[in-house]
Amino acid sequence: MKIPLFCAPWLLLAASAAPAETLTLPQALAAARQNLEVAIARGDLAAARADILAANHAPLPQLSGKASNIDLDNGLGGGSLLGRKRIDKSIGIDWTWERGDKRVLRTRAAEQLAAAAQSDLDDVTLQQLLATQAAFLDLLAAQERGSLVEALAQDARQLATTTARRVKAGDLPAQDASRIEIEAQRAAADGQAAVLDRQRAALGLAQLIGQTEAADQLVARGDWSLLHTPPAADVGALVQARPEVRAAASRVQAAQAAADGARALRKSDITWGVSYDHYPGTSRAQVELRAQMPLQWGYSYDGEIGRALAQQRQAEDQLEKTTRLATLELQRMRLEAAGTLERARRHEIEIMPRARAVAQTAEQAYQRGAIGLTDLLDARRTLRATLIDAVAARQEAAKALGAWQLRTRPDTDTPAISTSSAKALP
Repeated sequence: MKIPLFCAPWLLLAASAAPAETLTLPQALAAARQNLEVAIARGDLAAARADILAANHAPLPQLSGKASNIDLDNGLGGGSLLGRKRIDKSIGIDWTWERGDKRVLRTRAAEQLAAAAQSDLDDVTLQQLLATQAAFLDLLAAQERGSLVEALAQDARQLATTTARRVKAGDLPAQDASRIEIEAQRAAADGQAAVLDRQRAALGLAQLIGQTEAADQLVARGDWSLLHTPPAADVGALVQARPEVRAAASRVQAAQAAADGARALRKSDITWGVSYDHYPGTSRAQVELRAQMPLQWGYSYDGEIGRALAQQRQAEDQLEKTTRLATLELQRMRLEAAGTLERARRHEIEIMPRARAVAQTAEQAYQRGAIGLTDLLDARRTLRATLIDAVAARQEAAKALGAWQLRTRPDTDTPAISTSSAKALP
């Protein structure tokens, strides 16, 4: 059968496309660890670590100079400016002594915020790994759907060719040939849609791994042969190890240090100073010692302390909220991993073999004239829908299991799928 003209443009596009780049899941995950989102989070961590250096130093000493007792009525007298003129000159230095462990508490708060930034970096990295794994599986499923649709379209074209010969021989009515021709055209249109879906999935993956050249030609290499039931795990320990929970806990510690630092404001800092004075005609060497401190009369930093305590309570509430959400999410992820895996196995073991057998029986019966064209087309459509549903079930199971593996073992890039060529569930 001659391929319809409306199929020609996308077939030519596929034939002239740039060479495809094959990518495995470990390669995609390795690239995701270095993408822009992770780089931005890494910059936040560097800034937080710099804040530790800014916090962990004493107040800088203040150098001062002064010229006073300048007689404008009688003049300054003769001689050099520094040695003989009647000007009271002095140079001094002042240093503030922080009391109440303010520096220690300030540094402790900065260290905890840096620890929270490290956990935020871990969380961003994990989120990018989850998104990249899902995008990779989307591309893999789109490729498999494309292959299925192409195979079904080829079968439809072959049936149309056979039917056309039978119509010429007077074995079938022309109405049947027209219906089969329509089915072949619909299958070709489905193939075009499958190509577009695959390109969209490739672009989505390329965005996460930072690839811009020939992004729509990415090819995912893998299969579903490593799908298995997720092992039992201690949810409580997993929750405490999650990066967002660790970040929230670090922010609680930082808020506690900030509250202690606010209370330490009630201990007034003392500024010590010393200066050397020189005034010709009176004395060439005079020393001044001084000390000063604020007088906390009528105010005891209640506003600063109240705000710090409110922020501490807020951080504690955020930690509790994050812990609850993490616990529920892990429970949901485990249920989804087990449930979707069972659904995929049911499609693979029970539903698909029956649909293939029904379609094969219908093909043989139609060739013998035992059933009509309507029954054959129904059997083919059922097989097509079953195969597409099976791909979706495997895709959903791989996503759920892969997310569980990354959440429970974030330091290892354990793929939920294999990179071999087999395509059957165990």
